Amino acid sequence: MKATPTHAAAAEEFLKDEERSHWHDDTLWHVRSKRDVAAQKIPEWESLRTTASQIKDNVLSNLDQLLLQFEKNAIENGIEVLWAKDADEHNQHVLRILEENQVKNLVKSKSILTEECGLNHFLEDKGYDVVDTDLGERIIQFNKQVPSHIVMPAIHLKKKEIGDIFHEHLGTDAGADDPAYLTEAARQHLRQKFIQAKAAITGVNFGIAETGGFVVCTNEGNADMGTHLADLHIACMGIEKLIPRAADLGVFLRLLARSATGQSITNYTSHFHRPRPGKKMYLILVDNGRTNQLGREDFRNSLKCIRCGACMNTCPIYRRSSGFSYGSTVPGPIGSILSPGMDLKKHSSLPFASTLCGSCTDVCPVKINIHEQLYKWRQVITKEGPSQPSKKWAMRFGGNVMSKPKLFDMMGNLARKSLSISPRGFVYNSFNAWGKHRELPEVPKESFKEWYRKNRKQ
Repeated sequence: MKATPTHAAAAEEFLKDEERSHWHDDTLWHVRSKRDVAAQKIPEWESLRTTASQIKDNVLSNLDQLLLQFEKNAIENGIEVLWAKDADEHNQHVLRILEENQVKNLVKSKSILTEECGLNHFLEDKGYDVVDTDLGERIIQFNKQVPSHIVMPAIHLKKKEIGDIFHEHLGTDAGADDPAYLTEAARQHLRQKFIQAKAAITGVNFGIAETGGFVVCTNEGNADMGTHLADLHIACMGIEKLIPRAADLGVFLRLLARSATGQSITNYTSHFHRPRPGKKMYLILVDNGRTNQLGREDFRNSLKCIRCGACMNTCPIYRRSSGFSYGSTVPGPIGSILSPGMDLKKHSSLPFASTLCGSCTDVCPVKINIHEQLYKWRQVITKEGPSQPSKKWAMRFGGNVMSKPKLFDMMGNLARKSLSISPRGFVYNSFNAWGKHRELPEVPKESFKEWYRKNRKQ
């Protein structure tokens, strides 16, 4: 089996196209700036964040009871509730439902959970026609890619590239890249898919324990179109997506879209409580490692995530390296604290793909301490996970030097003299990862300790 490249290796590949990496950086920062403008218009913004975080604290501390309450109320509403311990069981549930209802054509609205479970490929291998109806998702489905961002899945593609994809798959004019023209072509294409589909699959943004209902938020109305036309609705929900009461929903809706794209609210906030007469509704509650994460005291807060993507839009590493560099369903800072809990060996490089600047924590609408968890995962990985022998040796050597003041002074003096007289090729080589894209600072003539001794009386 081919090894997953580290984040650093994948990022290096992306950065070879400097023009694209700068464009990607600027585009995501623009979205982050819109988030700031939207947040600053709400005087009680920080109070909302605190309230949302506290609600999620309550959910995580009472998750077992809230799930049972949610299941009970959903069943009373006429929804068939199923439980899945992992991705495979989730996919088998979906397959069984489709087989029992003799469905071959289905439409999907955006669902990070189904991406996590690999549902599309699983069903396609069984001969099913699975159509993603979110515009960005449909673009990357045509392009045989996975989402590079959880809110804007095709953010890595430019207009011309999308035009070329539509020309190949939808027959649009060659070279056409007008957004209105391409969007209209997608609408006409997807409209036929909606009409033909016998089942609709959606994700779930919020499940409400008090009522047994759930909420799906979209900007394109594709979830509504799919569920209204199809006879069968399958909703796939991570068990952490619960909130206790309907009254709590307003807090999260005010935070979600503003944090994600700078909108005041998503264009469509769709509430589902029960199947319509003659229709069927299924709800699959998925664990897939979530209870394990809940049991990790240092990392349980990561389950508060409402999938807004704000941490990605602000992260200097994500913006410059793209979501594909992470090799995980959820990229960026939040993915870097969720993914190691799923597979420590595969995702051991992700917590190190961070400057620990804390910007992700600052913008998180539910106040997840992301940068602190990144630091703690580094400690776990260093102790338990795979590590390069050279890195272990270097850290051991560095620790030995820093623990002995005289040795530290001597090594510092030696390094300053060596760097000042060494030829450039000796300093900037394959062993100096820092110097690949940066110039080292000018070598000081003396250490801070030496400077302080001479100047402290002044």
